[in-house]
Amino acid sequence: MRLLTTLCFVSFFVFSSQNTFAQSNTKQQSTDYSVHTHTFKSAVLNEERTVAVQLPKSYQAEPNKVYPVIYRLDGAGNIPLISAVIERLQNDNRAPEVIIVAIESTNRLRDFYPTVNKEPQGPVGEGGDADKFLAFFEQELIPLVNKNYRTHDYKVIAGASAGGVFALYALQANPELFQAHIAYSPAVWWNYGASVKSTKSFIAKTKELNSYVYINIGEEAGIMRERYDDLQQSLQSNKLANLRFFSDAFDGVSHDLTSVAGAFNAYYHLFLPKQMPMSALTDDVASIDTYYQNLSQQWGEQISPPEAAVRQLGYNLVNTKQFEQAIAVFKHNIKHHLKSVDALWGLSYGYEMQGNLKKALEYLKAALELADTTYPYFDALKNANTRLQAEFDERN
Repeated sequence: MRLLTTLCFVSFFVFSSQNTFAQSNTKQQSTDYSVHTHTFKSAVLNEERTVAVQLPKSYQAEPNKVYPVIYRLDGAGNIPLISAVIERLQNDNRAPEVIIVAIESTNRLRDFYPTVNKEPQGPVGEGGDADKFLAFFEQELIPLVNKNYRTHDYKVIAGASAGGVFALYALQANPELFQAHIAYSPAVWWNYGASVKSTKSFIAKTKELNSYVYINIGEEAGIMRERYDDLQQSLQSNKLANLRFFSDAFDGVSHDLTSVAGAFNAYYHLFLPKQMPMSALTDDVASIDTYYQNLSQQWGEQISPPEAAVRQLGYNLVNTKQFEQAIAVFKHNIKHHLKSVDALWGLSYGYEMQGNLKKALEYLKAALELADTTYPYFDALKNANTRLQAEFDERN
């Protein structure tokens, strides 16, 4: 209930503030987030377009920091939900701060669908200008955002229904323009399932795709569900290297609410957490460095393997009695944190659990040499050394 109240308040604040600053490109709307409205004539689309750009809370305080960008179709009304989800993930070190760019729609059927609909159950004759709308992104919108704001070259395109179809079209038409594609209940029934056919064809002829794709569906049935299921199964069974694919099906959730139902999972799976998951660890401890290199590229900041995060990997391996690999992980941690008492104590613990008290004492004494009374667990460290020394002496 508290989260719902917060979302409603944020939503009211954004909408009420937007009217005040609609004519300005520079005024800020909030003491937390700042939102800037840009209205400009698009040469590509030959019409006036409006976008709202929300900057992160740290934007003014950290003038050298750059940020990933989420491009959200269908306007600023989507900003509060994205903000709430991303902020919760940030609190758990599972997402970076982001710039959100919300594009107001004028004729969404024309802009979002790559083909003209010829199926009589839909609006016949509509659609077909997705290529022009994508050119608007490439030639005008993304350059405008990059010029005016400190952006990192990690871009997400997200849309619902027809907007979801456009997100999937962008993946096929220019796979490197966006690094992540989010399609909430994409209306793939359109024009006899043309987007399903084109996506399947694209997957079949593509060997490698370094991207992220999230799709979902709600209670839709009939040909919409049939064509969506065909798309989902094709993406699920893909053999493409480096494609991260996730999907959800929400029973009883209406088409218009799938973006709300799916927003958490979409961004939860998208951003790599600072705590490296065990699933990312291979037999080669170099996978730790690879993971944090990928995380740094995604987050837009250099993040070395955090001492506590890597040590936790070692503890997890100890708990499953994989002592050799645990010791390798603890040693790798010390390479990055030579002067860390905790890293040395972690390695000592690994050897202790393995039964190698001699090595355990060696690294515990090294930890004691680095520590002083300001170390918060200094007494516990000394007690551990006394205990281990007594056990070692008893055995020998």
